[in-house]
Amino acid sequence: MIEEYLSYLAGIRNYSEKTVAAYGEDLAKFREFCAREGLNPEEADYQDARGFTASLTREGLSAASINRIISGVRGYFKFLIRMERIKSNPFDRIRNNKKGRSLPEFLFEEEMDTLLGSPRDGFLGARDKLLLELLYSTGCRVSEAVGINLSDISFRDRTVMVRGKGSKERLVFLGSKAMEALAEYLPFRKERADKDNSDSQKALILNAAGRRLSERGVGYIIKGYERAVELGKNLHPHTFRHSFATHVLDRGADIRTVQEMLGHSSLSTTQVYTHVSLSRLKKVYHLAHPHARKGGGVAREGDKV
Repeated sequence: MIEEYLSYLAGIRNYSEKTVAAYGEDLAKFREFCAREGLNPEEADYQDARGFTASLTREGLSAASINRIISGVRGYFKFLIRMERIKSNPFDRIRNNKKGRSLPEFLFEEEMDTLLGSPRDGFLGARDKLLLELLYSTGCRVSEAVGINLSDISFRDRTVMVRGKGSKERLVFLGSKAMEALAEYLPFRKERADKDNSDSQKALILNAAGRRLSERGVGYIIKGYERAVELGKNLHPHTFRHSFATHVLDRGADIRTVQEMLGHSSLSTTQVYTHVSLSRLKKVYHLAHPHARKGGGVAREGDKV
């Protein structure tokens, strides 16, 4: 039934291969626990669910990891109920562990400018320049970025159709810098694309061999720039998504608009980006606090923040 459930996630729910694999690993943990306890997984009750949760805690897993695993197993039992294999879900009464909410790491605008100015000339330099500008301009997930085909781009409207989680489609926007990087890259791409591979002919971003760049390849490229630029921060593909959200919110974008641009199904996911830069906090403080303004006085209507 676990294999049937994973097939359901892939074929009916349209979950990505990576997500399905993660669910498979979580359910394998539950199956191993049941084997140690001499249980049939389909016959597990509330006490067994508590025991499994406690075993995850003893492994030293983080609250976020435990919550994710429990959510996956709970979904499996919902599937069993739907298939009329069981009547109740033993994980319904298991509460999520409380977890501290850490702010996502992002780059300040000056740091981002430094990073985006670092790629050199030639195919690899033009490709990297487009990749970095694309991630920052659109706020795409890395899986969305590497999945872009030439046919997804509207050069007239400066938009790209991307496919997010659950194969949901949305339009994202290309800024002027990204359009410049795209124009520089396309002649190199035309020369480099593997003519014997149909996917290479469609893909926007290619690797050195002329094939579609992988998610792992993007991570490798960004780590290379982390070492080269030395900003003192741990860079990864999601850094660009975090920076995109932080910067547009900091400049006054509406949070629900940003939610749409990021492809978040829940507004609470977007709200983590509502932190603002230290420089903006300092400006607000010096304008608003009566004892903080130079020369005294209070903030007046029309003062710029």
